[in-house]
Amino acid sequence: MCGIVGVLSSEGLLDEGLMSDMLQTISHRGPDYQGIELMDLSSCRVGFGHSRLSILDLSVNGHQPKTSEDNRYVIIHNGEIYNYKEIKKTLINKGYGFSSNSDTEVILNAFIEWGPDCVQQFIGMFAFSILDKQEQQVYVFRDRAGVKPLYYYRRQNVLLFSSELKAIAKHPNFNKDVSSESLSLFLKYGYIPEPHCIYRKTQKLKPGHYLQVNLTSMAVSENKYWDVLDYYNLPKKSCREEDILPEIESLLKSACEYRMVSDVPVGVFLSSGYDSTAVAALLSQRNHHLKTFTIGFEGGAFNEAPIAKQIAGILGTDHTEYYCTEKDALTIIPLLSTIYDEPFADSSAIPTTLVSQIARQHVTVSLSADGGDEVFGGYPKYNNRLWMERLLFNCRHILKAPLDGVIRVLSDSAPQKLLNIRDIVGLNNEIEIARRRVAGVYMSDLILKELLLNEPAGAISTRFDDFNLVDPVFNDILDMMLAIDYKTYMVDDILHKVDRATMSVSLEGREPLLDHRLIEFMAQVPSKLKFKNGQLKYLLKKIVHQYVPAEIMNRPKKGFGIPFDAWFNGPLSDQLAHYFSESFNKKLGFFKFEQVDMLLNEFRTHSNSFTQQRVWNIFIFNQWAEKWL
Repeated sequence: MCGIVGVLSSEGLLDEGLMSDMLQTISHRGPDYQGIELMDLSSCRVGFGHSRLSILDLSVNGHQPKTSEDNRYVIIHNGEIYNYKEIKKTLINKGYGFSSNSDTEVILNAFIEWGPDCVQQFIGMFAFSILDKQEQQVYVFRDRAGVKPLYYYRRQNVLLFSSELKAIAKHPNFNKDVSSESLSLFLKYGYIPEPHCIYRKTQKLKPGHYLQVNLTSMAVSENKYWDVLDYYNLPKKSCREEDILPEIESLLKSACEYRMVSDVPVGVFLSSGYDSTAVAALLSQRNHHLKTFTIGFEGGAFNEAPIAKQIAGILGTDHTEYYCTEKDALTIIPLLSTIYDEPFADSSAIPTTLVSQIARQHVTVSLSADGGDEVFGGYPKYNNRLWMERLLFNCRHILKAPLDGVIRVLSDSAPQKLLNIRDIVGLNNEIEIARRRVAGVYMSDLILKELLLNEPAGAISTRFDDFNLVDPVFNDILDMMLAIDYKTYMVDDILHKVDRATMSVSLEGREPLLDHRLIEFMAQVPSKLKFKNGQLKYLLKKIVHQYVPAEIMNRPKKGFGIPFDAWFNGPLSDQLAHYFSESFNKKLGFFKFEQVDMLLNEFRTHSNSFTQQRVWNIFIFNQWAEKWL
């Protein structure tokens, strides 16, 4: 796990000092070694920088940038290729030599042998770039699920890319103009869906894609090599539950064991849920001193520590728990704009950062279980989908005129059959929006976009629009929601959160449930086996119950939630007043102060989850803007 920086410039604005400054901004991603390579080509100058967290081959042979034996190719790589030993054997049989035991050198030689198609060989998480000096080409790849981040910025004769925005923003040619369209998306979702970025002219490389840059013309093309929809749009498997369960468990075991490949200590984040329990259970069968880590909270509904400790006892893991105080949590909030250098309002970033800090005291690598809800079908909204549809159906008849306006905005050009599931993430809020609009009360995403922003925000497409690409012949509503959540919320919220939180403390996070072999298989499993007898995650639960009794696992689970009223009226009251003040908002110029003030007054007089989240979104954005603008 590392950080990478690339600069392609025909303007001469590139030297070792600049590369060092850019690389230093992401030194937390790799504090063990920083390497820089400057290369003068006939058409332009190329700078590659690498900040290393040593995981495989801890010697100097594992340092990057790495150059091929013939000096033609150069690579920088962030991530891990878990099956690199198998690929290495194949390449040795083809005559390739190796000077290290690193997966990076395997990627390089695999590219030399197979070109861009080499990525089809890899099981792992990665963002890497390869320069071909002879052909004057640069390639930049991102893994299938989007575990590893990659931003890129293009302006005139300069192209910049990096693992985090911080590094790109350090370049003197970078323009920090904020995209009003991306800001509008942030206010709606609490994150910015890829490929969009908070800055104009800056994008996130889409998962399962790679860039190819012609250094002679500086022409850039984006190419797809993998898409989860390709597997959802295949016919479903004809299978029985008793036949399919052993195949799923075998895939899970393989995915988990691959992610134990390391030359440094490895642990597991353990909650009380099925996803992390599955990972810990499967690994504890062969790793008798598996280290597990849990964060607990005194009082309140969000305290998984007692059950997690009970699970750890059953599995026999070496368990560490830490009880987070209010002071611990509040200490993280001022750091959020540094850790998340793009506005990000998922409050569970707070416990994720805390558990990363605790784990880093014991291990350098930790496995988490993100992706389980999207792969196996675990979100409550899936269970509620029919209820939601009935509610919307009834509301459309009772409140036809006002609600139809909201429905039209939500549906855009989606087919009628997708009307009630389009943009399903946050649908509870959209129902609340309809209710509040009828009541004549200040409301939401539409108002935020139309009235709150000083600069009008046009409509832009996101991966939510891929609903139109999900084949209804092979997929029902549940499949559609799973597929789109995998391409949107999982990538831009969950994986973004975990990568920044873990890397902020130089901890490598690994995601076994996002092994591409698992989702390729599960996408073809009929949804009646994923959601059966009224149970979410039916298949995963059947597997876990072999290791941990159902009576322990089957308990209500609630996500982390900020005590907004207590914090904003207590320890965060001064910050709230600052970020919602007339002087601050007029100085920044993004929001109309009268609307900001109206929202704050509504929060103070009618506090609920709806207004709390909107206030938190603006609080987080203004904190970010103060730091980076």
